Amino acid sequence: MTRVKQVLFATVLGSSLFFAQPSLAQTTQQTDSVKTETTYTEGEVKRVDLASGKITIKHGVIKNLDMPPMTMVFIVRETSLINGVAPGDQVRFKVIGDGGKMVITELKLVP
Repeated sequence: MTRVKQVLFATVLGSSLFFAQPSLAQTTQQTDSVKTETTYTEGEVKRVDLASGKITIKHGVIKNLDMPPMTMVFIVRETSLINGVAPGDQVRFKVIGDGGKMVITELKLVP
């Protein structure tokens, strides 16, 4: 009976180690705190908070972050990006995910 228990224990241990490897790989990918921008996203400005360096935009799909269209608040890397921007303006912007925060790195008014 002892031999059966040893074989069973080795099998369970081996299986758990085998299945743990993909989760370790996922953890490594998830700890990547900065996702780089690749394309512009279009949107409509809903609110600008120059003092806190934030802007609320109703945007389309953000491809590089796999984010569906929605309205949300973004942080701007530099407050100069939102100088002169007002609610109702149409914009094109690039955004990255940085440690759970959505940070706009580029922003242009659409004529």
